[in-house]
Amino acid sequence: MSRGEHHRIHAHDRVQRNRLRIAQEAARLMSEHGIRDFHHAKLKAAERLGILDTQALPRNLEIEQALREHQRLFHADSQPQLLRQRREAAVGAMRFLARFEPRLVGAVLEGTADTHSAVCLHVFSDDPAAVELYLREHGVPVETQVRRLRYNRDEQPEYPVLLFAADELPFDLTVLPRDALRRAPMDRTDDRPMRRAALAQVEILLAEDDNDEFEQCLSAALR
Repeated sequence: MSRGEHHRIHAHDRVQRNRLRIAQEAARLMSEHGIRDFHHAKLKAAERLGILDTQALPRNLEIEQALREHQRLFHADSQPQLLRQRREAAVGAMRFLARFEPRLVGAVLEGTADTHSAVCLHVFSDDPAAVELYLREHGVPVETQVRRLRYNRDEQPEYPVLLFAADELPFDLTVLPRDALRRAPMDRTDDRPMRRAALAQVEILLAEDDNDEFEQCLSAALR
């Protein structure tokens, strides 16, 4: 092997090691400090580690994988319960918001929700004010924001966002037009159409959680 080839392989290995280090530190920051934005987490992680090479910045999907591993290693006793609590809350909210055909999105659907995670829903109405009015009529105090979602490089519209708390859990509702039911925006982790789950699908997830919990209890009892 030539000296140049050796240096090239060594440099590639160093970049890969740094990508892993940044992904792990970004996952720790997201889990322990509540950072929700992948890009912000990776930049902060690189700064903390003193890694300046932009080629070493991991993809969002790598950070999500590191986050799952971090939760498995350090929060296995609490994270499943926090996730279940939020999925149960999502079911209740989706039933309450049934007229707006809600879809669960984000960490609660993907299984990475923790103590910092809001229950994120997409709701659909051609009159965006109708959702806010419905909540206020039922005594729900609402904070309003806007959010930009990406469908492709050129199409990144803004949509209203409604924030509120129920049973001490944060909720985050993005209000989209009804035709957006047929077309999901791009996911920030892998640039594919965002996963969204209707009420029946979330109820199935909860049933699967029950089965997993039963099997774990049974396994512990038989040891």
